[in-house]
Amino acid sequence: MVRGKQPHTLVGKLTYFLSLILTAACFIFTPSQVHANPKYASIVIDADTGQIISARHADKILHPASLTKIMTLLLTFEALEDGRLTLKSRVPISRHAASMVPSKIGLSPGSSISVKDAILALVTKSANDVAVALGEAIGGTESQFAYRMTQKAREIGMRNTRFKNASGLHHPSQISTARDMAKLARYVIRAYPNYYGYFATSSFRYRGHTYSNHNRLMRTYKGMDGLKTGYINASGFNLVSSAVRDNRRLIGVVFGGRTSRSRNAHMEALLNAGFGKIRTV
Repeated sequence: MVRGKQPHTLVGKLTYFLSLILTAACFIFTPSQVHANPKYASIVIDADTGQIISARHADKILHPASLTKIMTLLLTFEALEDGRLTLKSRVPISRHAASMVPSKIGLSPGSSISVKDAILALVTKSANDVAVALGEAIGGTESQFAYRMTQKAREIGMRNTRFKNASGLHHPSQISTARDMAKLARYVIRAYPNYYGYFATSSFRYRGHTYSNHNRLMRTYKGMDGLKTGYINASGFNLVSSAVRDNRRLIGVVFGGRTSRSRNAHMEALLNAGFGKIRTV
């Protein structure tokens, strides 16, 4: 009787293990899925040299979503560096800023937030209301700030990017590419090392609420210390990230994830492959 059951037991075990493999495969991008997804693009670069380690559809015009806030933060760091703002400066909340849809921390018109807390609200909660308030404080109006964002993009070599707002909420003319976002991340890391550390903030407590960083890879991927997630329907799940291993820093960009989980798994795979390549050079 025992011998008669062995083949069935073996088949059952094989079926079980195959199901595990197929389940795991659902959480990463297969080559066919990559080609079939019109929102997908990716790039990995060496942060020190700018060398491209891997790229796929890196110049495809896509929507950045909240990756936009990296530029909002860059211009905030610039204003801090040249003395137009301090970390203690108060940022007023206009009716326009307060009217933004989530993600937000729900500030009321007429209230204010310090620049330091505003930075933390962007890197953790990805607060749209705070992003707009920062833009207004620096640029006068959000539209004027967006114009300056695009100017700055050109200055640092982002040729295919155009900003229309400070938050990343959808605008059909707000566009970028994986290559341009990698350039933006590299510029922030190299030009503002004293402020880049804010991107590593795991959580932020403000007025009785705790806001956790949306980038869960920060807690699970060895060496990752920034930068920003993004999502709108038009873009899918986006991520710009940077990680350091063996004193080598890589920057990875993924556009168009179908879920945050699959995007994170794909980013992890891209960075692992990238670190593997630079170790063999």
